[in-house]
Amino acid sequence: MTSSVLRYVEHRISRHPGTDVTFEAECLRCDWQAPASDDGAAVDIECMSHAGRTGHQGFRRWCTSFAWVERTG
Repeated sequence: MTSSVLRYVEHRISRHPGTDVTFEAECLRCDWQAPASDDGAAVDIECMSHAGRTGHQGFRRWCTSFAWVERTG
């Protein structure tokens, strides 16, 4: 019979040092895309401007960040 030893170590996750969050959006009705930005409000304004010009109301928005995981103990 084989025995095993299990060891649990606590970790925490945070944004990777030296990186920024990037916000992006695209229209669900056409090929329009907002320029990527580190300012989420600027991307939202681009979406609203596109909606005002075209009447398109649906957008896919996402933000990208890089994660850093490290042991806490």
